[in-house]
Amino acid sequence: MNWRYTFTVGFGFFGISIIWPLFNSLIPPMLQDLGQTAGIIGFILTWDNIINMFVQPWVGSKSDRTWTRFGRRKPWLMVGAPLAAIFFILVPFVRENFVLIALAILGTNIGMALFRSPTIAYLGDLFPSEQRSKANGVINFMGGLGAAIALFTGGALYKIGVPLPFIVGSAVMLLAIGIVLLFVREPKPEEVEQSGEEDPPGLIENLREVWAHEDRSGLMILLAIFAWFVGWNAMEAFFTLYARNVLGIEPGTATQMLTAFAAMLILFAIPSGLIATRFGRKRTILVGLSGMLVGLLVGFGVRDATVLVGLLAVMGAFWALVNINSLPIVYDVGGDERIGAYTGLYYFASSFAAITGPILAGVLIDFTNYAIVWLFSAVFMALAIYAMIRLPDKQQNALDIGY
Repeated sequence: MNWRYTFTVGFGFFGISIIWPLFNSLIPPMLQDLGQTAGIIGFILTWDNIINMFVQPWVGSKSDRTWTRFGRRKPWLMVGAPLAAIFFILVPFVRENFVLIALAILGTNIGMALFRSPTIAYLGDLFPSEQRSKANGVINFMGGLGAAIALFTGGALYKIGVPLPFIVGSAVMLLAIGIVLLFVREPKPEEVEQSGEEDPPGLIENLREVWAHEDRSGLMILLAIFAWFVGWNAMEAFFTLYARNVLGIEPGTATQMLTAFAAMLILFAIPSGLIATRFGRKRTILVGLSGMLVGLLVGFGVRDATVLVGLLAVMGAFWALVNINSLPIVYDVGGDERIGAYTGLYYFASSFAAITGPILAGVLIDFTNYAIVWLFSAVFMALAIYAMIRLPDKQQNALDIGY
């Protein structure tokens, strides 16, 4: 595997990962300052995922067939990234008006949805199946690096001036996507196995295909992905508000605390791919989910900020074991001719989870308190473990061999 080129491809996910940590940690306090309840904040934070549920599967399938002189994925990056950057920069400047900030959030979400699936589809386009766990480790290393930079510097910039992390974050995202546009070589039409379908299948058709698959492994993996993202998205959406309302920590400092989680995700991203190569994807994911479950149960009782930072660091390592090794399995189910479609399907499951998690957790918080989000997330990690254990036995060897 060409490691240098793999890191170049990873700049796409680096750019994506710059935006979302800032979005999820800095926008909720703005909405709370406008008098919005946790339930409303949770609903607004799911807008991107509502859009992603329908846009990303369609964009993924469409990009499989978007053959231009720039490639089939790059046109989507060239349109979506600038659009997202413009609206993201607008967010802090309109934060005192609920309607305007809602429109800026919506515009950011649409822009990001237009280029995320095509960017992630490079994992399937450029790497054969036996290299995808290792390549995904590198790509997620780059994503974790972007998230860590965003959380630490974003929190510091926020203390200097609220608009700064939005402006700098957008600029860095555009720079990273520019590197991908300049240096990543997409396969030509004659180099790609194609399905022969004139029109890309829609979301319903793709879901039916997974449902009808004889070994059911694709369905069980998507259910597991849904469950673990419900748990983590709820925690990520409400962590800064938990820190403010339970621990008495300001949003900027709470954002920096999450850097510990992102830092360990960085350190364990590449090792997670190598571990799966040695011990198998299924075993690796189950260990990661079990660690996350224990961490969430312990976190429910922690009230010391220093201890919490250490706990988040440990959880980041376990999360790497989960996150790195899921998408390659989805690609193996879909086949090389449907990389974009199955990338969209993967993000359908995660987006649906990210809608469900913050809304349910927000409503639960309104009836209880912010600490309950730890237990809420733990329940869904347990459900993810159950779904992974339920993978069909005849897929056991393929999943345990790894790549």
